Amino acid sequence: MSPTAARQANLPLMDEARRAFAAGDLASAERACAQVLAASPASGEAWALLTETALLRGRVDAAIVCANRAVELTPSNPIAQILRAKCLLLSGDARAALQAAEAASKMADHTPEALDAVGAIFGLLGQHGRAKEFFQRAVTLRPDVPQYLFNLAATERMTGALGDAEAHCDAAIALDRHYGLAHYLRADLRTQTAARNHIVEMEALVDEGKLAPASQVMLRFALGKECEDLEMHDRAFDHVDSACRLQHRLMTQDRAAEIAEIDRLIKTHTRSWLDAAPPGFQAAAPVFVCGLPRTGTTLVERIIASHPTASSVGETSAFAAEMRRAGSGASGDIAGVGKRYIDSVTAFGVKHDACFVDKTLQNYLYCGLIHATLPKARIILVQRHPLDACWAIYKAHFQGKFAFAYDQIELAEYYLAYRRLARHWRTALPAGVLLEINYEDIVRDQLAASRRLIAFLGLPWDDEVLRFHESPAPSATASAVQVRRPIYASSIGKWRHHANRLSPLRARLAREIPEHELV
Repeated sequence: MSPTAARQANLPLMDEARRAFAAGDLASAERACAQVLAASPASGEAWALLTETALLRGRVDAAIVCANRAVELTPSNPIAQILRAKCLLLSGDARAALQAAEAASKMADHTPEALDAVGAIFGLLGQHGRAKEFFQRAVTLRPDVPQYLFNLAATERMTGALGDAEAHCDAAIALDRHYGLAHYLRADLRTQTAARNHIVEMEALVDEGKLAPASQVMLRFALGKECEDLEMHDRAFDHVDSACRLQHRLMTQDRAAEIAEIDRLIKTHTRSWLDAAPPGFQAAAPVFVCGLPRTGTTLVERIIASHPTASSVGETSAFAAEMRRAGSGASGDIAGVGKRYIDSVTAFGVKHDACFVDKTLQNYLYCGLIHATLPKARIILVQRHPLDACWAIYKAHFQGKFAFAYDQIELAEYYLAYRRLARHWRTALPAGVLLEINYEDIVRDQLAASRRLIAFLGLPWDDEVLRFHESPAPSATASAVQVRRPIYASSIGKWRHHANRLSPLRARLAREIPEHELV
């Protein structure tokens, strides 16, 4: 059978595989692809779809094998190159990922689907200007596709074009009233007012009962945010609590394993373990800003990156990726891990010897390894009032991350584990490596807190850091809108509006946290 005839014969099976994948049935999609490949091993489409299923299962090694095969068989297919770029990025090879993305960009031509996909991979690579260019081209060609409009809006939010982002969210929702992600993004773009909000519209959609569970979650979180803006606190909590209960049912992660990992780190990554570690990579001094989500890490990042001699590489997850790549051999190649991390995060033009900030939140897990692999690195751990932190986490959606966030008791348990870990790093790390700073201290005295940060990093003082909110630099974090405003105090004490309904959370925290810290 000729390749063309084989492809025609496989069309029904590939259609079946795509439908199963779209419905979230990965096993059926994989079975259909396996049948296609049994008859036609050179089907690049099947290898590409298997790449996507492997990525969703967290099997990066298998995904890269499938992606390489897809590229080999369909070298002019931009989607195959994009999938390969994503695999390379997740495996820690940002430089090769950028090369694959650039190759895909030259093939995208005038196909809206490919243009949108190229924009998405540039966004993942932190190249938001490039991403916006491709999203705009996709929207120009197909302004009737809600996904293209949403992706453009999301990038505009990151780059500070908030009015344009809202207009594109409006357009996406006009095409698909049930587009939960667009409602969620739109709610976050500004502080809603009594004269201009979307509460009636969104509550009507929820009441219709026609939303898919994932979209209902997003609508509920959006409603919580807009109701809180209007100081309708009971109504806000109702929506947030409903969103969390539904999201909790949709999650499959093992929350207990996350806490067990923290306790393992406390037990094994001790001061004696650090003292016995071989020499790390000495030629770079990156700054790691980390902490729980919604606790002020983006604010700290923007303050530092506003210094004339500093910059930010954003939330790269590159250190964790490098540790996964090193595997069990990491302890014997400490300097190599540090060097490969630096090579990865400097792939986009940041110099090795420059002061740059990596604001990957969950690097709080790796403080010991960071110091071992990069002895000149400085680590800033951002803290916030326990109940304000937990309420801020509870009312947000994290797109598959932070599985502990959607249940009050699980949230309290994880917060306490994080608190234990922070206390451990204080004693395990040498003096001068770690700085803990409280969000509330920055809000109350911006100048003093900023001076403390800059002095810790050994940089000369510059008043520019006080104007962090004027920076045009993109921000891909959940606080991308807030950090474009001067410092404000309205987020302090918000948990008190919900003190009674947060009592399960507070009671669990109170078993280990002194009362004076919970008022």
